[in-house]
Parts: sequence; structure tokens; C-alpha cells
Amino acid sequence: MATPPLTDAPWIAPVWRRLCERHREGRLGHGLLLGGSGPLGQSELATALAGLILCEAPTAEGACGACRACTWLASATHPDLLRVGLAEREDGRLRSEILVEQVRAVTHDLGLTTHQGGAMVVCIEPADALNPAAANALLKTLEEPAAGRYLLLVTARPDALPATVRSRCQKWMLRPPARAEALAWLRAQGIAAAAASEALDWASGQPLQALELARSDGLALCREVATQLDELASGRLGPTAVAAVWAGDRPDARLRAAVAAVARRGWAPSGLTAAVDFTKLAAWSRQADRARALLDVPLRHELLLAELLQSWCGLHRSRAAARRG
Repeated sequence: MATPPLTDAPWIAPVWRRLCERHREGRLGHGLLLGGSGPLGQSELATALAGLILCEAPTAEGACGACRACTWLASATHPDLLRVGLAEREDGRLRSEILVEQVRAVTHDLGLTTHQGGAMVVCIEPADALNPAAANALLKTLEEPAAGRYLLLVTARPDALPATVRSRCQKWMLRPPARAEALAWLRAQGIAAAAASEALDWASGQPLQALELARSDGLALCREVATQLDELASGRLGPTAVAAVWAGDRPDARLRAAVAAVARRGWAPSGLTAAVDFTKLAAWSRQADRARALLDVPLRHELLLAELLQSWCGLHRSRAAARRG
């Protein structure tokens, strides 16, 4: 049987082995929180676990990969695997939260007879997007689980879930690997050593994000954004011009790169002899994250970005004025 995707990654493999052991011993919880700080493969782990639970002939290492259930799972058509995520709005954009109606619908389905007469799995992702009413609706199912029914709560922000939900789940947390381990894994994926090291820096040690950066033009975009922040800080570029560029070309990726640049460099761009106060940099990064969240809102994104970049320029101007004073 082929190993399910990513379950052999060094930071996932130990968790996967324990999950397989719990399943084999009949000690797998009915509510499982698959979490970690950032995207570390929780989604892939949830899919592999759903496959193990639904498989007709599971092995000690996971699903068999050959039975009817595994075939359905591979084609994303298994009738007893239900997925709950961010639904589309009327304008085609995704909602920012999971609604109570979505939870009530799957709660109803959990009470139905399964197509295979076996288990049923509900995967909720991102679980931290459950609004308060949806989280409350989920509690009863977590408190009184039916036999053969499993809820997989997948999140990169486990602390954002209500404590009442977290306390009713088995917790399976993924943690970023040590740098040497992450670099070795990236090299095994075919990434050259220099690119792997740079990508891992930009990804704050997250190997999957680093892999995505290294396999695309993500590294070039990160370098471009860092240069633009340098030139804004020194006055060689204006915020309006840069905002127009960002708004027209992958604004979400550029904002993520800007936050990563601040985290990576602490920021002492050319023309400034000292780094800007860390607290102010952290506040600006939070402002950038809020701007990212507003990209799905129907407003003039160029103005939003211009305001953010104006704040960046003002932050450095105030620092330079303080030095002169």
C-alpha cells in the first residue's frame, strides 16, 4: 500500500503512527482536533485519517488503498465523508465564517444510516472559522457521540477555537520540525540547498510553505516586496505607486510576504542606521494581517493598501525624526 501523502514527513510521521495505533486498538476519539501553528499538513493528515477510518481493509500503516472505500476517497466521492468549510456567498466569494446552518445539516446527516453500513466522518476545516452559534451547535454532537461517527476539526489556529470545543476533543498537534530536518525534507523534494534555506527563512520555518515558495515564483515575489519596503522607508518610492502594483498582482501573497519580511529582517533598511522599534513593527504587521482579511470585502483595495503603506512610511519617518532630535 502506498503511504498516504505527507504522512511520512518527519514532523507528521510520529503523529500518524500514534493515530494508526489508536485506531487499531479501538481507542480513537470521536472528536479529533488536528491542529498546529500554521499549515503543517493538517489537511492531508485529516484526509489520511478519514481514509483509515472508512477503509474496508485497513493495515497497521493506514488505509489499504485498494478497496471500494479507498477508490471513492481517491476520487473525492466517498458518500460517508462529509466536508464542512467556508461556503460561497452570492457574489462568489467565500464567507469568513462557518455558519450554524452548516453544522446543523451535518448533525442531521450523522443520524442517518451510512451508505456502507460502517463509519461516517465529518471534516470541518478551518474549524477556527466556526462562529459562536455553530460552535455551540457542535457541542452536543461532541458530548454525545454516536458509535461509528467521527468529527475531524482541522485548524492552523487551535487556540481560536472555544475552550468548550477543544476540551471535548482528542488533540493531535503538529509542530514545525527542526531546521536541519526541514532542510533535509525540502532537499528530498528536489529543492536545491540555497533555495531551500532561503524559502524556509521566508516561511518562518514552515516546510510546506517553504516548498510552495521554492516551487513557484514565491521567492522572487518575497524579494521584490522586501525591496519595495526598503524603498518606501527611504522615500525612493511612494505608497500610492506601490499600492497600485500590489492591488493589481496577488495582493494577498504580497501582504504575506511583507509580514514575513518584517519578521525575517526586524527592519533596518538602507538609509536607516537603527531598526525601528519592535513594538511598532509588530503593530504594523498586525495592520497588514487585518488588510489581508479585508481583501475579500468589496471595497477599493488600492486605497486599503495605500493606507497601510503610508503607515509604513510614517513609521520610518518618525524613527528618523527621533534620531535627528
